[in-house]
Parts: sequence; structure tokens; C-alpha cells
Amino acid sequence: MRDNGRVRAEYGDYGDFQDLVDEVSALLGAPATLEDRDFRLIAFGVHDSDDDAAMDPVRTRSILTRQSTAEVRAWFERFGIARATGPVRIPAAPDAGVVRGRLCLPVRHAGFVYGYVWLLDEAEHSPAQLASAMAVATRIGERLAAMSQAGAETGRALRGLLTAATRADRDTAEDALRLALGRDADEPHALVCVRAPEHAPAGPLPGLRTIPSAAALARVPERRRGELIALLVRLRSPQVLAPARTAAARLLDAVGSQGAVAGLSAGRRTLAELPGAWWEATAAARAAHAQPMLGPIAKWSNLGPYRLLTALPQDTPPDPAVAPLLTAAHQELAHTAEVFLDHAGQAGRTATALAIHRQTLYYRLSRIEQLTGLDLADGEARLLLHMALKAARL
Repeated sequence: MRDNGRVRAEYGDYGDFQDLVDEVSALLGAPATLEDRDFRLIAFGVHDSDDDAAMDPVRTRSILTRQSTAEVRAWFERFGIARATGPVRIPAAPDAGVVRGRLCLPVRHAGFVYGYVWLLDEAEHSPAQLASAMAVATRIGERLAAMSQAGAETGRALRGLLTAATRADRDTAEDALRLALGRDADEPHALVCVRAPEHAPAGPLPGLRTIPSAAALARVPERRRGELIALLVRLRSPQVLAPARTAAARLLDAVGSQGAVAGLSAGRRTLAELPGAWWEATAAARAAHAQPMLGPIAKWSNLGPYRLLTALPQDTPPDPAVAPLLTAAHQELAHTAEVFLDHAGQAGRTATALAIHRQTLYYRLSRIEQLTGLDLADGEARLLLHMALKAARL
């Protein structure tokens, strides 16, 4: 496994990290691994294939899966590595899967930990050797901090563009985002909106570099729900949304909120088009939340009738004819009407879907007609009822 450290392309110029990791390995005479503060692999050092000591099971898993297990992470963190400012010795723990001791070099900058350099190293080193290795770790921390700051700047600029209230504010925010993105500003992009269930706690956002093709990540206020998550994704072509779907899946996994959904906009060629893309992404997320069959990741282009319904203002009152059916007392009748209309008014299929007798279905349909005053044999009446029921879901 020679020349094998180039792992996380999302960390930009990974060659810099590789050179620094190799420098630590040379200073301390042991294979080194660099992980971010969430224990995701960034780079690992070169070593000979016949060096059995280097192939520790935990290290092997980290290299192959790009991350450590929760048990291994908990074992390491109990030694205070997140607060340490110097090398930390960690003993073996076979029960946690750690069969060899470690030397951990915290990667810090301005008092904040950005990652860890790990060495399968139980030997003693001189203070001068450890000081030299920590100096390299400090250089790594400076680079990770700079990348983190760049990610924060793009996030602020994206949030500014998506929340701008005036044309002048949009122009200013667009310029800021263009500056923050650099050469990526002229690439095609799509927007992802992640919507968590109501009252779900807002956890920390994942690192921008942990999401493939991510260009910017931010929380965006939403009038009714508090905050949404916006993710700007680089595309190879405006017509190919595969990178956006992959990024959305990774973001949903990182958010870890049960019931969270994501909406994908269509691709855009310019930054000026992103506010329109954000509207599409939020609409798709609303539709996925309302209709689980569309989610957990819904594309704007695949919403069907929900593309029209999401254009209605969110505070639009229900149609007067359908309003009585939407009360809590008539939830069962409303569900019956929706299933009936979803099955194109076919009584047999509807009764099967609801697991009820046909006579029970006919009774419910007559009650629906009485409540709404709509004739379910009339096409326009059916259209009104179907749209009103779907709009109520939103």
C-alpha cells in the first residue's frame, strides 16, 4: 500500500495534507493518519505492505470506510483529546476494537480543534521530536481553519442571497457569493432544501467538506418553521442532477433527524437564478413532507400537480365547499375522499385500498357529498375536491 494517502478530494488540494502527514510519519518513524474532528478520514501515511504493525484493525477500517466507529471514537475522546494542546498517549482497548496503543496529536488553531493526527506508536520519543511533530500538526490546523472559514463565508453569502428583500440586496449578496466561491461561481449549480419535522431540535451543521460536490451550506429562516437548511451543489451540467441527489442523501444522513426530507431544484447556470432555484427546492421539500411517496428526496421536476399547489400562498384558506370536510371530526371522510380520487374514482380499488366493504365506501361518499355540496360524478367537482385535499396537506 504505497503512495496511498490521497483520500478525501472534498478537502481541496489534498496533496498538501498528504505531504504534512508524511512529514509527521518521517519525524516519528510510524505510519500516521489524519482525521477531521468528526473522525472522518482526510489522509493517511505511506507505509510498506509487509509492515504488519501498521495494519491495525481500527486503522484499516478507517482507511476503508473513511471513518471510525462510535465505540472507537468514544474510547479516544475519554482521554480528553478534544481539549488537549499537546500529544496524548492512548492505551490499547481490545473491547473497543483498539488492539494497539496510539499517539494522538491534536490539530488545533486559535484554540479550536479541527482534527487529529494518529500514529500507531507505542515507542518513546524525545521532547524535540514531539515538538517538531506538533509544529506540523499546527500547520495542518492552520490549513483546516482556513478551509473552514472559507466554508463559513460561502454559507453567509448564500444565506444573504436567498433572504435578500430588495434587488439591491440581491445584487450585493450575489457579488459576495461570487467572491466566496471563486472559480466555482461560473459552474452550474442546484439547490437542496432540507426540512426537519416540526419541533425537531436543530443540531450542528455538518462540515461543508464532508458533503460531495457541496459549494455552500447555510441555515435559512423560514416564516412558519423557524429554519431550513440550504445546500448549494456544483453540477457537471444543469441537466444532470445526480450530484445534487447524492449530496442531499449525505446531508440528510448527517442531519440525522427522523422524518427530515429534502427538496431538489432544477439546475441553474448562473448565481442570479439561485433565488428561483431556492423556491423550487423549498416547494419540493414541502411536497415531500406532505406526501411521503415523493420523499425523502423530492425533485421539483417530479412533483406533478404539487408544482401548481406549492405556488399557492401558505396561508391560503381552504375552499368554502371543502372546508367542512377538513375539520378534525371528519378526518376519516377526508381520507376516504382522497383515496377515492387518488384511485380515479374506481370504487373497487378504493375499497381494497381502505380495507372496507363497498357499501361502506358508498355510504362515506354520500356523506362527503352532503358535507361539501359537491357532486362526485362531476369532473370539475372532483378536481376541486382533489386539489383542496392535496393543498391541505401542504
